[in-house]
Amino acid sequence: PRPAAAPAGAGAMNIRDLERAIAPLHRRVMLAIGRAVLRQADDAGGAQRLQVSLLAGETRGEVERFQDYGFSSHPIAGAEAVVVSVGGNRDNPVAVVVADRRSRPQGLAAGEVCIHSHIAGQRITLKADGSILIQSAAKVRLEAPTVEVVGAVTVTGDVVAGGISLRTHTHPGVTTGGGSTGAPT
Repeated sequence: PRPAAAPAGAGAMNIRDLERAIAPLHRRVMLAIGRAVLRQADDAGGAQRLQVSLLAGETRGEVERFQDYGFSSHPIAGAEAVVVSVGGNRDNPVAVVVADRRSRPQGLAAGEVCIHSHIAGQRITLKADGSILIQSAAKVRLEAPTVEVVGAVTVTGDVVAGGISLRTHTHPGVTTGGGSTGAPT
């Protein structure tokens, strides 16, 4: 025989009671992940700290930002972030990604990767054809005790080594009569 159903109001939970009981959990889940706008970043210390605006009127400071190993950036105000509230607690947010659509390179081919900054023209692109394109509106500087190039080197501008231009240099005292050679042609 089956047990008799409990009469209404005698310990049975109705749908409204259930909704009321799970409402706090529902709110925590719904607010656990959100979009944010970056106000400022503090790049000192072991972890970068952000100040972000989340919901209307909700600003959080000291939001720890997680970055991929080997990559680091200092985003500028106005960038966007995805913020996760650990345990659904809005007082414990962490930024898991920060992006800035204002400076995102467009037109990459499928499979290409681009490291870029908000400064126009600064990019390193791993191209789909296997080449690497380095672009900069200013100079590119390599600092190493030795730079080794395996393969051909093509230079379209001047090459200066030790302050001497390979385009305009001369060699004194090597011609008959002790004069200088002419510049390279």
